[in-house]
Amino acid sequence: MLKKRLIAVLILRDGQVVQSVRFKHTNVIHSDAVHAMEAFNKWAVDEIVILNVSRDSASREQFSEIVERISRYCFVPLAAGGWIDNEDYAQKLLRSGADKLVINTALADDPQLVSRLALRYGRQCIVASMDVKRDASGLPQIAVDRGGRVIDIAPEAWARKAVELGAGEILFNSIDHDGARKGYDLESIQKVCETVEVPVIAFGGVFTWNHLVEGITAGAAAVAVANLFHYTEQSTRKAKTHLANAGVLVRQQGQSLTPAKTGMAA
Repeated sequence: MLKKRLIAVLILRDGQVVQSVRFKHTNVIHSDAVHAMEAFNKWAVDEIVILNVSRDSASREQFSEIVERISRYCFVPLAAGGWIDNEDYAQKLLRSGADKLVINTALADDPQLVSRLALRYGRQCIVASMDVKRDASGLPQIAVDRGGRVIDIAPEAWARKAVELGAGEILFNSIDHDGARKGYDLESIQKVCETVEVPVIAFGGVFTWNHLVEGITAGAAAVAVANLFHYTEQSTRKAKTHLANAGVLVRQQGQSLTPAKTGMAA
């Protein structure tokens, strides 16, 4: 039985870890990403995702240096993304210590880059990041380029395209739910999970540990958190304990936590 993963997300703007609220990044949480990552190492998180949301592509060099610094102390898989628009930079992030590449805008602007990277490094290395934003009528659409450009396509169709191009995993994020403290966009997540066979990571909107359970129930193979983990002591351990008590099979400090209830898929 596959264990569900708990993932911590570090959002970096100009080298600093920032809080994200509907893709606005004004509140600095940590000036040094390594310090934020060290806490997650101690608190039994399963993976770490680090995203560069800087508005200037010149931030790539600084970001790759931060990835290298983080990788020296990171004892779990590390995925990195942001401004990956060519093979050289993708290779640089991997050589800096990233285990996976998180691809977003290239899915729209250079889809063949995604296929080349998947062919070169394997599908398991490619995480397709999809940011969803609902229009005035409430229909979900895809947004790329740090949420600034909307593409009129349903999330499940976009996820299917990403998998066809070579993505081995989907990172689903909702711009409307991001930092809104109302939980994941469960409706969209469920549709994406039902459409593709690759693992889907639910992200965006967590404020209570039960939101994580809801993400798993919607079909996600992993649940991700950014803002909340930075403000709650021993946060990932508490989150995993809650998941286990809800019947979800998770791993803590290298050991499995047996579901406390039966009848729930894990």
